[in-house]
Amino acid sequence: MAQLKPGSRWTSSVCDTEVIVVKGPPDEVELTCGGVTMVAAGEEPAAGALDDSASEGTLLGKRYVDDGDTMEVLCTKPGTGSLGADGASLQLKEAKPLPASD
Repeated sequence: MAQLKPGSRWTSSVCDTEVIVVKGPPDEVELTCGGVTMVAAGEEPAAGALDDSASEGTLLGKRYVDDGDTMEVLCTKPGTGSLGADGASLQLKEAKPLPASD
């Protein structure tokens, strides 16, 4: 569990995925990738192996949010693991439609 502060960088322990926190949740959460806890950039990776149920991958430049929209991360390096927080999957954030310019 860690306090995710905006601007902090996190690295996957089981694939190449790297993210930056855009909006941090109010409470501490366990940020995961591929089913294994992510670590702050520059720290030693956590032990574990990629979980097949969390291997949908991440996309470069895409934002991922939790169900309650309390946290948002930006993928800065894609990988094979899927992102999650406290056991729930993070979802790809949909782009907001632009207003019509009739």
